[in-house]
Amino acid sequence: MSTSLSHSFAKVAVATGFVLLLPLVAMQFSSEVRWGAEDFLAAGALLFGACMLYMPGVRRVHLPWQRRLFGALMAVGVALVWAELAVGVFS
Repeated sequence: MSTSLSHSFAKVAVATGFVLLLPLVAMQFSSEVRWGAEDFLAAGALLFGACMLYMPGVRRVHLPWQRRLFGALMAVGVALVWAELAVGVFS
């Protein structure tokens, strides 16, 4: 693995871990947040995968508005998948 790729991998892994700390901490203070291991695994895979796709994709786009559009489309895609997994919006 190249240094740039391993750096990106490490940054995304750490960021994903920090994001997953939010529901873990919320579970300690609220009975309304009840995540199991499979929920953490699915959320981690979704966030990590989306970020790992975003990083090389945004490097290929040079104009700022195109980068913002690419990021917004990725965010909408993640939100749609997350909503489907969470409550089955499209079922």
